[in-house]
Amino acid sequence: MRPSTLVRLALAGTRTDTVRVVLTALSAVLATLAALAALTVLAIPTPPATADNGNRWSQHYSNQLLVEPGLRGGTAFALLLLTIPVLALAGQCARLGAPARDRRLAAFRLAGATPGQVTRIAALETGLASLLGTLAGASVYFAGRELWDRPDAEGRLALPTDVLPPTGALVAVLLGLPVVAALATALMLRRVSTTPFGVLRTHRRERGPRPWAGVLIGAGLAAFLAVEPVARWYSRRGDDTPSWLAPALLVGGGLSAMVGVVVGTGWISWTAGRMLHRYAQGPAALLAARRLTADPWAGSRTFATLLAAVLLGAGAAGLRAYFVAADELSRRTGAGLADDDFYLRTMDLVDLAVAVAMVVAAGGLVVAVVEGITARRRTYAALVATGVPRPTLSRSIAWQSLTPAVPAVAVALTVGLLLARGIFRAPNGGGYASEVCEATEQLCADPATQQRYTRIVETPVVTVPPDVPLEQLALLGAGALAAVLVTVGVGLLFLRAGTAVEELRAT
Repeated sequence: MRPSTLVRLALAGTRTDTVRVVLTALSAVLATLAALAALTVLAIPTPPATADNGNRWSQHYSNQLLVEPGLRGGTAFALLLLTIPVLALAGQCARLGAPARDRRLAAFRLAGATPGQVTRIAALETGLASLLGTLAGASVYFAGRELWDRPDAEGRLALPTDVLPPTGALVAVLLGLPVVAALATALMLRRVSTTPFGVLRTHRRERGPRPWAGVLIGAGLAAFLAVEPVARWYSRRGDDTPSWLAPALLVGGGLSAMVGVVVGTGWISWTAGRMLHRYAQGPAALLAARRLTADPWAGSRTFATLLAAVLLGAGAAGLRAYFVAADELSRRTGAGLADDDFYLRTMDLVDLAVAVAMVVAAGGLVVAVVEGITARRRTYAALVATGVPRPTLSRSIAWQSLTPAVPAVAVALTVGLLLARGIFRAPNGGGYASEVCEATEQLCADPATQQRYTRIVETPVVTVPPDVPLEQLALLGAGALAAVLVTVGVGLLFLRAGTAVEELRAT
């Protein structure tokens, strides 16, 4: 099949396919902006040390996160973390209109296309949509540089509009994201057999999921806990800790824990479905129970973006609690962070990023719920035709969404808080002695009388354990569940159209 034919077939489709392409491109726009912003922060050069600037601060910026070299790595890491819920949203958008796409792919097979060609068509569709999104994101990025390149009265910039990421990094982002999206699509289709008469799953799960996701969560927590002991081990040996080791442990551990939380939702859904089937009463709960046990991984797909955002928010809440404890430590002993109020103020920016991630997650939930109702419209229409009231179906969908969401959100909150505790433990200070002269300045300055009025004051070791941020965690959890309820309500608007009797005649 010629490349031009592949491109033409990849771009063909219905309005649903167009919506899927647009949403995939929008996800690529957001991911590109976050990645380019992180690379720009890392590209800020550190000036040489001078007599007036011993800290090597970039004083031509007004934002302290950009001024201090030691804070740029954390800022870039936070920006890169924002790409995780965006990429999860892209994965959910790729499933929109899946039944119609499956029928279109089956038609290609009926016309003579091979299974490999069908897979390439599907991968090319996602890759082209992502390429369109990355180019649009790059355009927004360069336009924003021109718009925000406005120094203030003191000549300082609010954003690093005077630097650009390396050319290789720019090319890697603009071309790497579409390639990764296309490869992910091909990977997801590796166990799917597209036949001329339909799309079949070649490997079906014969038993329910196993709680192996707990191993991933445990590995992620262990990686965070290992950062400090590994640094001490290198220090005892007299060696410097490799610069790549701590970021590798943090990134690897964070991704492992996040994947474990998302994948573990499948086991939660299956277990909750079994419990509902055994103890629940009423047709709505029983319908939800059978659906949860029949497709437990639907919860992982539906709540992936939301759980990623909740985990990040819980980690941010734990970090804020650490800074509050450090501020209390500095008040007690004079030790602790140099500018605790500054770190607390910067957490407001982190909370804003979490809010953005929650909004993205809400969009992913809407896509997932609508896609689920649309994909099963013939089943719902058959139930209505046999006498099942539509309110019963509505309650069933609510049961199906909330039953795994409540424990999954609780697990995400717990894991996020534990990750923050693993790397930011209880701050401590003190454990030193100091000389205090209790006399006038003249007597204390005279060596002959100084010793008479000087005494040794010992400051004991003080440890301030961070509080558990129950209020923030409760607000975060309530916001997540409220988002589930709102998106379920939006999805139910499509239920009446999807349960029309005419849907039984749909092909």
